[in-house]
Amino acid sequence: MKRTHWILAGAVALASLGAQARDCDKARNQLELNDCAADRWAAADRELNQVYADYRKRLDASEARQLKQVQVAWIKFRDASCLFESSGVKGGSAYTMVHQGCLATRTEARVKDLKALASCEEGDLSCPAPR
Repeated sequence: MKRTHWILAGAVALASLGAQARDCDKARNQLELNDCAADRWAAADRELNQVYADYRKRLDASEARQLKQVQVAWIKFRDASCLFESSGVKGGSAYTMVHQGCLATRTEARVKDLKALASCEEGDLSCPAPR
């Protein structure tokens, strides 16, 4: 392997170790705060994708199409809302933290909503697919 490949591989390994060892309660600068916000959003997005996929498997074809339409509309809303909410700091060093913090908060709320739909009981009239 060429020397540059080894250097690149080492840098990637160190970066991944830093991400795993990050203690967001002790973030000391804006870069660390931004990284923590990105980590939080990534974790929320992974959970959302898993909850969505699991729930969608239980639906019939028509319900699955409806859920996909709802999810696409929700993503557009989330993204537009967070762009607006973070616009006050656009161009500043805190923009990434504020924007990704908003995305994480909205995504965590959507996970909660989908989990509620996925765990509703038979007889609940607002439940398209009881457990």
